[in-house]
Amino acid sequence: MKDRILIADLNQHIDQEVAICAWTDTRRDQGKMVFFEFRDRTGKVQGVTLPNSPAMEIAKTLRSEWVVKVTGKVNKRPERNIQADKINGDIELEVLGVEVLSEAHELPFNSTADLNLDTLLDNRPLTLRRPREQAIFKVQSEILGSFREFLTKENFTEFRAPAIVGGDAEGGTEVFKFDYFYGKTAYLGTSPQLYKQMMVGVFERVFTVANVFRAEKHATARHLNEYTSLDIEMGFIDGPEDVMKMESRLLKYVTEHLKKVCSKEFELLGAEFPLIPEGDMFPAMKLTDAQKLISDATGVDCTQEPDLDPEHERWLCEYSKKEFGSDFIFITNYPRTKRPFYAMDDENVPGRTKCYDLLFRGLELISGNQREHRYEKLVEKMKWKGLDPEKFSFYLQAFKYGLPPHGGLGMGLERLTARFLNIPNIKEATLFPRDINRIDQLLSKDNDTQK
Repeated sequence: MKDRILIADLNQHIDQEVAICAWTDTRRDQGKMVFFEFRDRTGKVQGVTLPNSPAMEIAKTLRSEWVVKVTGKVNKRPERNIQADKINGDIELEVLGVEVLSEAHELPFNSTADLNLDTLLDNRPLTLRRPREQAIFKVQSEILGSFREFLTKENFTEFRAPAIVGGDAEGGTEVFKFDYFYGKTAYLGTSPQLYKQMMVGVFERVFTVANVFRAEKHATARHLNEYTSLDIEMGFIDGPEDVMKMESRLLKYVTEHLKKVCSKEFELLGAEFPLIPEGDMFPAMKLTDAQKLISDATGVDCTQEPDLDPEHERWLCEYSKKEFGSDFIFITNYPRTKRPFYAMDDENVPGRTKCYDLLFRGLELISGNQREHRYEKLVEKMKWKGLDPEKFSFYLQAFKYGLPPHGGLGMGLERLTARFLNIPNIKEATLFPRDINRIDQLLSKDNDTQK
């Protein structure tokens, strides 16, 4: 609004009259004075209405969350009232006039209380205004920005992958189907995988930020039915280690960026920055070696399992932290039966692939691999997986007419945010989570209403 001063800039206007536009965060009456906390997107400031102020009458009507335009004088606080550990703790705004831009109802919860997950999500448009939630999504925004920044510096080109697809990219994941034109069935994409591989034939190095959809009926603290996938793909690689090294550098870059711009948010949330070792790649271990370590240490034989259980992922992350000084660890060489058709087989280890997962603080964070770039081999892998190559003819064009050796990875933005901040439930790191029980409103509420 015209002539508005942002709250973070008030220190530049000591002894001047200014106008701010803000929410009334809190109000308290103290003797003949009325005190406020006003907030805008840049921070908070204390306001005070003095006994003889012309604004006193309207000041007494203000309530939490009312939207106001306040005119006032920026004053230095008396020495005894300075709060050195607080933003704007050395100034206050003497309220001279108030224009109410929007009144607000009383909040349906205590804004400073510890709220359970359902209350947080049932009132999401309001709970997102709290400092804790603001901190989570400030961090998430900075993760996304630094992801883009790093890859752009590394000569990757961003592209947009479609959300509506003609088939399931993973060949087996549960998908959301819907009727399309001319009697055709379409699906919500489970991954931008096929499209980023096609784009390697265009730009060599590409990345995308895509909304992806999974129709599994999960009800866990680590799964969503819609999430934001951060994907990269790079051509002319010598092996999966090239992708793993790029990934390690990417996450180091993101971490250093967060240290620079989000230290206050980490402090507010009681989170620590991850341990990152020296070197150009996080520690790595073959799946078979990891399973032998686990079996020897726990006495439970898991050496014949095709994948890691959640408790094994946690064990390996603790091991990595202790032995390597790293909160990250790669697990490689997953079996062919557990990986998608486009994963390249490891010619040195029969039945294994050039696939890996990156574990971070007890959870699988990223899956990646070197892809099969040879047309005939790829068709052979499709058939072995029980897929019809004819249904992938659009995708296969890129391979039929030449793609270089390439590989890439995909990671969930919400899961990455939750792991950085040690948030136990991924839904708290998701602005508007979609899962088996909720699309904004709890689905069970709709069922109860219909009854």
